[in-house]
Amino acid sequence: MSVHVYLKALGCRLNEAELEHWATDFQRAGYKITTQPDDAELVVINTCAVTQEAVKKSRQIIRRSQRRNPAARLVISGCYGTLNPELEQEISGIDLLIPNQDKDKLVEIISRRLAFESTQDITVKPEIPALFLLGRQKAFIKIQDGCRHRCTFCIVSVARGSERSLEVSEITDRINQLYSEGIQEVILTGVHIGGYGYGKGASLTSLLRTILEDTDTPRVRIASLEPWDLPDNLLELFYNPRLQPHLHLPLQSGCDSILRKMGRRCRTVDYTRLAMDIRRITMDFNITTDLITGFPGETDADWQAGIEYIKRTGFGHIHIFPYSPRPGTAASIFPGQVSHETRKKRCEELESLGRELKADFITSQIGKIMPVLFEQELPSAKDSGHQYSVFGYTPNFIRVKLLLEKKQALTNQIRQVKLLSYAAPSETTICELVEH
Repeated sequence: MSVHVYLKALGCRLNEAELEHWATDFQRAGYKITTQPDDAELVVINTCAVTQEAVKKSRQIIRRSQRRNPAARLVISGCYGTLNPELEQEISGIDLLIPNQDKDKLVEIISRRLAFESTQDITVKPEIPALFLLGRQKAFIKIQDGCRHRCTFCIVSVARGSERSLEVSEITDRINQLYSEGIQEVILTGVHIGGYGYGKGASLTSLLRTILEDTDTPRVRIASLEPWDLPDNLLELFYNPRLQPHLHLPLQSGCDSILRKMGRRCRTVDYTRLAMDIRRITMDFNITTDLITGFPGETDADWQAGIEYIKRTGFGHIHIFPYSPRPGTAASIFPGQVSHETRKKRCEELESLGRELKADFITSQIGKIMPVLFEQELPSAKDSGHQYSVFGYTPNFIRVKLLLEKKQALTNQIRQVKLLSYAAPSETTICELVEH
């Protein structure tokens, strides 16, 4: 009888990419993928440690999994597990801890060390691909791991280790395999994807050119990319309609003195120049970002300077993180640590501004016709006057909602829609199908 495995990832898109790859490997080895943790004989959790809150959540999910299904074998991987090798002793019920450096062989290690060899049957071709079993219509593709830079706040470079890139053929083979299984969109991800090919004579630009030439997946996205790391001629590739017009470029602060303390390799003038170059491609291009509030030494004047810069630059979405001291990073012992109350207050102020900027960007898109990949169908709210809602994303990463009177087979389809309205309180963009 096959072993049922439940997979859970926390944190970044790289963790999601690894989870998806594990799901495929498990399925090929004869395991059954389940989305119900209570039904699993094996639970695998890809943990996160980017902030103290992420650590807390990782611990909570580990303990909850053990309580809910104590009979299941429990395997921990990811950054939190890697940075805490004593975790097996701290939390009872963990059967195996696989650090980041071994996670590419996770399925093999589990099968061998937990005596699951009897489940393996690589001759069996699954009826439903692993990603669809997980409820996903797009795939995260890991192209590299690790980082050679050391931002003063970042523990991920410690947990992930040195920089290394996957071979181009390995990446394109996976994309082609997923497309043959029905996947319509891939997102390239890693810790430091702008450094792809470092030391190998390759680059993110050359990788993307090969992907656009040697694969047929309709939609290709780039995940988080450091703003100082766009290789030469990368932006010209966005004139290919398969490369989606959205970039997530972590700024972290809008104040140059704080950027220097963070060890960031980009200043606001550089970011402004980059944003202008991107928007010359199309004003529909969506630039999103990460920002940290309350970094050590951040004065009220620094904060206000940052706020003004963010207003001038404009973003389609902002991921906001209150500064989280991480032992093992330089910033954790910097003078001028900002109080928890101030960090929280600045978060709230930035969240309000972020909602305004997001509304401004999406409102500028209302009335436009765009292709949307529909991903999820749900019953509509009873007071909506419709039976079903289908959600998806535009090329420039606006999440849209299509209201339906009756079910239509739209999941995993790319269809033309017109954007009709945006409701700021619920951050909902309503669209309608455009029939040809």
